[in-house]
Order: sequence, then structure tokens, then C-alpha cells
Amino acid sequence: MARQVAIEIDAALPADWEGVVALWEAVGLTRPWNDARADFDLALAGPASTILLAREGAALRGTVMVGFDGHRGWVYYLGVDPACRDAGIGRALMQASEQWLTARGCPKIQLMVRGSNAEARGFYEALGYDVQDVVTIGRRLDGRG
Repeated sequence: MARQVAIEIDAALPADWEGVVALWEAVGLTRPWNDARADFDLALAGPASTILLAREGAALRGTVMVGFDGHRGWVYYLGVDPACRDAGIGRALMQASEQWLTARGCPKIQLMVRGSNAEARGFYEALGYDVQDVVTIGRRLDGRG
């Protein structure tokens, strides 16, 4: 049975970086070639992106990074404290992401999930997200990874 939690969602502040990055690391969202602190700082640096936090009282229970590139909305770093999984926090963060993007006139939301992450793919499918017929092509510009 899922644990009931009463959460509030608000935007991260610069002082939240340590707890946010710690949660990202605890749930396996970080990679050695990405600087999570730099990602956090960049998301808060301008009006086109933010990090939304789910808190139960003072305790950080979940995060999501959301941004609008002018054409599509993107979601990154959705993570929920493992002790609070199946309590609706991920769903609430995705709803808050959709509301944040809609308020900015964003017509579409997208995200990337590692192909091997069946749990995440099932979560998004349950929320009505579909696998898109696209191929992600990329190249590192920073010499990492």
C-alpha cells in the first residue's frame, strides 16, 4: 500500500541546489559526464526553465526540471524519494510541469527515457505519454563522455 503524503510544489531557489542534486544522485539520475550542479544553476538562470520541488513539510520528496525551448517543452530530472514512491508525487510533478509549460504557451511536452528503463516508460505511459517515432541524434560539445 502506498504511503500517503501531503506535498506542496514550488519552484527551486538557488539555496536548494545541494538537496536537489543529492536527490538526483540518490535516485540514479546523474551521470559522470554531466555536471548536475551546473544543470541546476542553468535551469534557474533564465525564464525559459525551472526546477519544481515537491516537499512534505521541509523534506524534499521529488524534483523535476522543466523548460520551454520556444517550440517544445522538455522534462528532465524527474525523481522521487524512494521512500515515497507510489504516493502520487511523480504524477503531481508532471501535472505541475504541464501547467508551467501551458502558462507559457507551450503546445507540446517531450522527455527522454533510457530505453532500458521499463519502470519509467510504464510510468509515463500510465500518464498518457506515447513513444514518439523519432530518433535522438546528438554530439557532445564539451569533450565529456
